[in-house]
Amino acid sequence: MPTELTLPLIRRTQLDDLGWGSRRVRRELDAGNLAVVRRGVYARAADLVRLTSTEQKIVLRARALALVSRSQPTFCGMTAAAIQGLPCVRDDGRLHVLTAEDRPGAAADVVRHRDLHERSAEEVNGLLCTPLARTVADVARNDARDAALSVADAALRRYAFEPPGAYDVEAASRFRQDALDWTARATRNRRTAERILHLADGRAQLPGESVSRLRLLDLGFASPSLQVPVAAPHGATFWIDFGLDDVGAWGEFDGKAKYRDLAEAAGQSAFEVVDREKQREDWIRGTTNRRFARWGWDDLRDAATLGRRLRAFGIEPPR
Repeated sequence: MPTELTLPLIRRTQLDDLGWGSRRVRRELDAGNLAVVRRGVYARAADLVRLTSTEQKIVLRARALALVSRSQPTFCGMTAAAIQGLPCVRDDGRLHVLTAEDRPGAAADVVRHRDLHERSAEEVNGLLCTPLARTVADVARNDARDAALSVADAALRRYAFEPPGAYDVEAASRFRQDALDWTARATRNRRTAERILHLADGRAQLPGESVSRLRLLDLGFASPSLQVPVAAPHGATFWIDFGLDDVGAWGEFDGKAKYRDLAEAAGQSAFEVVDREKQREDWIRGTTNRRFARWGWDDLRDAATLGRRLRAFGIEPPR
């Protein structure tokens, strides 16, 4: 099955070599056999439907741009984040690249960013990107808070987290400082980036946990503890997403695919996994005497929505 890295891209010149004129190309497009990735670059429509994540779609568009560019582009910002395997909770449909200030304008779907006179770049799966720390810094400066914190958390997790719960604070601090150094080279949105980078924590496992943390802070909760261990039966350990220590409660983010993924990993049915999670939750509530709330993406539209969800479990912010 093709991935965003192996899916065949077809240039218009290749179709010309096959004798496909404009009418044939149009017929194939209208019939749904062929799809445009960008001007002059096509792919089989049946292959494209297999790419479901935002990150996959961004990477494919980046490959298409690199295919038709006169010189190999260096991707930055959210485009580089997708290429480097970081989560992208938003996609504005544009590609972000570095450029010298004297370069002419770009296509409508390409955003050119000024190079900071640091010519370092890394190659990831055949595409050039800004170094990971700069990618995180650029996203923190230029993108929405939820997208920026999700990227920063994931990068720190890569450097500092060791499952099931070990966190290398020194490694996290080194990476954060590297990103802050890149931020200091810029002039725009520096304070915004610094706030995101100081808030970032690699113990967050999913973008939903990153966004949850923002919503909790917006509601007035203190910064929650992350991946909190609780003693489980038979000497095991349960790990909880959020410890709302200022109000004596627990919280967990349940993504849409959580129970399906847990079932596949354990070789169990979804019902068995849900029952196991219920027993886990009952044990945690009973042994800690704390309230326990769960929420999903629908509850994270804004802070007020999450607040209503928490109130249903008797959990209120302290202020």
